[in-house]
Amino acid sequence: MRLNDYRFRDTWFLPAPRRAVFDAVVDVENYPRWWPDVRAVRRIDDDTAELVCRATLPYGLVIRMRRAEQNVSTGRLRVHLEGDLEGSLAASVLRHPAGTTLEITQRVQVRKPLLRKLAPVARPLFLANHAVMMRRGRTGLRARLTA
Repeated sequence: MRLNDYRFRDTWFLPAPRRAVFDAVVDVENYPRWWPDVRAVRRIDDDTAELVCRATLPYGLVIRMRRAEQNVSTGRLRVHLEGDLEGSLAASVLRHPAGTTLEITQRVQVRKPLLRKLAPVARPLFLANHAVMMRRGRTGLRARLTA
């Protein structure tokens, strides 16, 4: 794998019904209400939104998400990513005896010039930054679903 290619896999347990989790995850416009690292969302059309994300490190990412799959009966979601990150994100919303499991897989390549340039020395920091962002997302979604 090249320095600017990343693969992430996260599993979130959420003590909420599967349909509530699915509905929250597809409601991208409301991410800033529960995910502190998603600073802004701008809807482009019915299938596309532009997100501005910033976690702990002092840089933001502008990412355009375009829906490729959304199937409530199977719990499968997939989006194409363009902008500062290019690639894909897939998610499965699965029943769990005590709620729902959300499995997220991301395959991306960094396109932002500064981050590409810093990758040889800063890759471990980028990985840690991503982990913090995902942890805060899980915590925020859990709070929103149980409120």
